[in-house]
Amino acid sequence: MTVMVHLGKLALDAPFFQAGLAGYSDAAMRLIARRHGAPYCVTEAMLDQFLLRGGKGLAAARLDERDHPIAGQLMGSHPRDIAAGARVLLQLGYDVIDVNLACPVKKIRKKCRGGHLLSAPDEAIAILDAVKQMVGDDAPCTVKLRRGSDDSAEAEANFYRIFEAAISLGYAGVVVHGRTVKQKYLGPSRWAFLKQLTARYSREAASGFVIGGSGDIETAADIFRMIDETGVQLVSVARGCIGNPWLFTQARALINDRPALPPTIEQQANVLREHFDLSARLHGEIAATRMMRKFGIRFSSHHPEPPMQQQIKDAFIAVQTSGQWRAVLERFYETSQV
Repeated sequence: MTVMVHLGKLALDAPFFQAGLAGYSDAAMRLIARRHGAPYCVTEAMLDQFLLRGGKGLAAARLDERDHPIAGQLMGSHPRDIAAGARVLLQLGYDVIDVNLACPVKKIRKKCRGGHLLSAPDEAIAILDAVKQMVGDDAPCTVKLRRGSDDSAEAEANFYRIFEAAISLGYAGVVVHGRTVKQKYLGPSRWAFLKQLTARYSREAASGFVIGGSGDIETAADIFRMIDETGVQLVSVARGCIGNPWLFTQARALINDRPALPPTIEQQANVLREHFDLSARLHGEIAATRMMRKFGIRFSSHHPEPPMQQQIKDAFIAVQTSGQWRAVLERFYETSQV
């Protein structure tokens, strides 16, 4: 069975995608996710200034031809600059332009970017307008939001102003994280808010505007539970897929009424090797070794021998070289008897 979701002219054959994850969702992680069933990926947030200055920021934004469809997620403070950043992403071949009005990181908020803009709706709407005018009909535009800067009535009113502006400006959809900016990643994502949102804008959704949800997606079953409980059309899979690309394989199995099977030890070993090799080609072996430590920690929790998981985690933490990385795989993944 195929479940189609349309972001403007872009058709997705499943109602979920890999979110942009700061420090994680580079091309290596995205390609692994795609190979396991993710129909669509979003980059981690890119500052408009880094794109406009060229150099490493621009180089990091260049795409692998296999990395499609993809949204380039933009963050910035000034309408003119973020619109110019959108133009750069279009020139680089991005399929969707996504505006981040959700990042809760303090240093981002201090610079009037990301989640800060939820408390400055006039500025946020000016940015959305500038990006949409720049992009026009060349690509769909989407927005990443949180349900407010905090739990105040003013914050909720600001959220709805920005949300409705995205609709009126012609954005293809909005993905809403069920936590506030103040919450960061603490406490539960408020799915009840997402349910109220989809009910309030059911007519817009029926007309093609996509309302997506984010927060507390840890398993494939959570994707469909969010859809059932809230009515969102599209689910953002964020921290739950770090070290677990099989979540997407399992989600596709559930769509087709098949069991969501856990990965075998051989499958885990293959992905760990493949992810490291992709990361090394992208960043160089030394940088890849550092970066893959944090992935290894997350992968360890899926090892089929639970008593060994802490030992494997500690071994990944201690990795300093690519040789040590391979030694961990040989010790725990290639010689384990499950």
